[in-house]
Amino acid sequence: MSEEEPNPNGGTEAQTDGGTGIVPQDDQAPTWSERKERTQGLSRLTYEYFERSRREDEDLRQASDYVERDVLAFPTWPHEMIRNLALTSFFVGLMFFISAAVPPHLPGPANANSTPAVILPDWYLYWSFGLLKLTPLNPELALLGGEKLVSDRVYGVVANLIVVGFISIVPFLNKGAARRPVEEPFWAAIGVSGVVFAFTIAVLAVKNLVTGTFPIGNHELFDVTFLLPLVQPAVLPAPPAEVTRSSFRQF
Repeated sequence: MSEEEPNPNGGTEAQTDGGTGIVPQDDQAPTWSERKERTQGLSRLTYEYFERSRREDEDLRQASDYVERDVLAFPTWPHEMIRNLALTSFFVGLMFFISAAVPPHLPGPANANSTPAVILPDWYLYWSFGLLKLTPLNPELALLGGEKLVSDRVYGVVANLIVVGFISIVPFLNKGAARRPVEEPFWAAIGVSGVVFAFTIAVLAVKNLVTGTFPIGNHELFDVTFLLPLVQPAVLPAPPAEVTRSSFRQF
């Protein structure tokens, strides 16, 4: 099937797929009688949603060349809205049910005259809190009489700025069109190192809990925090030789 057909008036015009909207039967498709039973309600809307999506996916896979095709679309209301409202209502109701059935324990008020033994931020900020504990990396300069160039607090803030700045410039450094890690193994290794470092620096943030639970000292934990992100990409399996960028062009 070619992309263009001759036009009786001269020139060429784009070919379309016809847009019949009929989905062929297969082993997983329901029978005709089952289709007739789904005449109303959310089940009918959901069935039409997946039926049309499946047909569009089959057409895209069968046509290897670009063909201007009729778009099989359906309106946001009621198809998308009813489905999304149903899912949202289910999960919101589930959260209300869990909150009512298993209410969280509320301890007594905190003592303002004593400092807790462990002070931690929310779990998703552990990586930033861990960067504030890089005191061993803040060098003491002999030229300053053994004093540090900046205080430990300023050093931790600068470490946060460096990490956030590096994450911000990565999209500008890698402007390739790769969509899979095997196509860009170098940047995939950088991503794996970043994820592992975020985990290890978060563990360093709670080192007082880790060293009290596991048989590891503060110095060993500090070394693992920076060594594991460097070693982890090296132990990942390399992609097979036949897996190249051209292998994914058909998709």
